[in-house]
Amino acid sequence: MYITITAQSKGGNFRQSVADFVQYLEKENEGLDPSGLDQTELPSEERKIENFFDQYEDHIPIKRVVHDIDSNTAKLMKKEPKFYSITINPSQHELKHLENNSEDLKRYTRELMKEYAKSFNRTIDGRPVTVDDILYYAKIEHERTYKGTDVQVRENQPYANKVLELKHQMRKIQRGETKGNLERLRLKIGKLEQKAPHRQNGIRIVQGMKKEGNQSHIHIIVSRKDASNRYSLSPGSKYKKSEVELHGKQVDRGFDRERFFEQAEKVFDREFGYQRNFAERYRSRKLLLTDPKLYYSTILGLPANEKALALKVLGKSGIPMMPHIPTNKAQLALKTIKALKRGAEVAIKSSSIGI
Repeated sequence: MYITITAQSKGGNFRQSVADFVQYLEKENEGLDPSGLDQTELPSEERKIENFFDQYEDHIPIKRVVHDIDSNTAKLMKKEPKFYSITINPSQHELKHLENNSEDLKRYTRELMKEYAKSFNRTIDGRPVTVDDILYYAKIEHERTYKGTDVQVRENQPYANKVLELKHQMRKIQRGETKGNLERLRLKIGKLEQKAPHRQNGIRIVQGMKKEGNQSHIHIIVSRKDASNRYSLSPGSKYKKSEVELHGKQVDRGFDRERFFEQAEKVFDREFGYQRNFAERYRSRKLLLTDPKLYYSTILGLPANEKALALKVLGKSGIPMMPHIPTNKAQLALKTIKALKRGAEVAIKSSSIGI
């Protein structure tokens, strides 16, 4: 389970409308017809239009989403975010546990947002925050593309650079600016494409390429203000859980991110009977960053079947790829651990809050 919570924008330049983001989230509906048939030239699978939904409704028009989020900004300054984007990315292992991707993910979102509300250390009118105080709209998507930060793209980049250089040489030859053997350069390019460590369907993985397999995930737009437009509920609060004196009164403040990330896993496991492996847990990924030697020692101490699954999960996650993962205690040398930690710091996107 990979979760990010991001303010609507970075650098303090906040747009006054959510319209562009809402339109961006409609991209997968292009070419689809309301009857549910895929009108594009994609494979024969049939996909239905995915509508925005909230805690109680399934088919919410985009005009309503834009209107409700844009108008729920009382007393927010221009340099304050008006909404946050939460992205929930179940792993392929987790997705395989679902019987109906869209319906199951909707159910999961609604249960998760109850935990989101409980993670605020705030009261409204003397009571704890509940999901009915949260103004949010969610959307399920089924496609993902490789980003420049993905391990597959990063490890392919040296080959991409050499291919680009050779193609530049070919263009110079074709323009008559220099002499050379075009066929030899083409052969070199072909060899480089084959040597690249990460390919999909025989093609070198590059930034922007669609990922194969089940890539279903959830986007949630959540208003900075509560549903009554009176109180600010920021998941980007610096304060985990504390009290502050305001106008002579003690006021609770903060958002407990740790609780939210852990509950995200517990809700999924409870709803779908999922048996979470050590390597998939939020606390385990934190341990990888703080004490990688203990992390890998723990994995090596797991029962054989659980250890095999943990290593498989790691191998697919971008957290140090095989064969660099130590498979016995003798390989847990300090130099190796430092290298693994550096790799983990780059690769781990899980449970981060990008604000």
